[in-house]
Amino acid sequence: MHDLIIIGCGPAGMTAAVYAARKKMDILMLTEEFGGQPMWTRDIENYMGYQYITGPELMGKFEEQTRQYPLKILYEKVTGISQKNDGNFIVTTTESSYQSKTVIIASGKRPRRLEVPGEQQFTGRGVSYCATCDGPLFAGKTVAVVGGGNSAVQAAVELSKVAEKVYLVSRSAYVADQVVIDKMKQADNIIEMQGYDSVSIEGSEFVETYKIRRKETGEIKELEVQGIFVEVGLIPNSEFVSGLADKNRYGEIIVDCRAATKTSGLFAAGDVTDGPDKQIVIAAGDGSKAALGAYDYLLYTAK
Repeated sequence: MHDLIIIGCGPAGMTAAVYAARKKMDILMLTEEFGGQPMWTRDIENYMGYQYITGPELMGKFEEQTRQYPLKILYEKVTGISQKNDGNFIVTTTESSYQSKTVIIASGKRPRRLEVPGEQQFTGRGVSYCATCDGPLFAGKTVAVVGGGNSAVQAAVELSKVAEKVYLVSRSAYVADQVVIDKMKQADNIIEMQGYDSVSIEGSEFVETYKIRRKETGEIKELEVQGIFVEVGLIPNSEFVSGLADKNRYGEIIVDCRAATKTSGLFAAGDVTDGPDKQIVIAAGDGSKAALGAYDYLLYTAK
């Protein structure tokens, strides 16, 4: 029986672990991978204490601090959470099940797919969901970035530094910060294509053609590309959460200002929640609130 199980090992999960460990809580962390979304981020210029740092570098510093404390980390996929009659929790994974007095869900989000023919077939063979990870593989080639948010525009900027040509394909006007758009406008090898839907991805062994449809006219265009970077949003990793927590229409877990769900002892933090802004500093703050909330629950409420 643990004091706390933390699901996820991104900024929220690791911050929660540090705060809980400093309270001498017995902690188990369950995660599929280390670092979360910042591992896909190249340029970070708004995390306090660092004028500039890459996502992997920042998460490396998070991990270094987290591992200073005696906590157990298991790389297992969580499949469910249930609650016993005594109020304690059972967290089930693909490997086993674990008991805890409190739980923090910090499982983050994953990339949303285009759901068009050829996408799954060519994933890893030209289709990518991480410009930071795979961008260098497309040096001197022609690529397309799909999406109109901050992540898509930033990906186009990053890729413009290595690729010969970058198509930025979006369904509508950009929903991105002006500072990011300004950087994109400065690149002379980014071709903006607004008002297009994705139709299909085609090729032989690797991606060769990306078909898109003009929304106004229905005209089909074929872009000859060797890479397609999908940046059309994220899906919360909350499927394993049953009736113990309410979720909004996007699948995000609803929490109060103390990171608590509707079930006493169950907390959520970071991008998996219904918080209005998805930022590393906010996720870290959520993690600290959730850990302190779990500690207070054990101190004053738990049986």
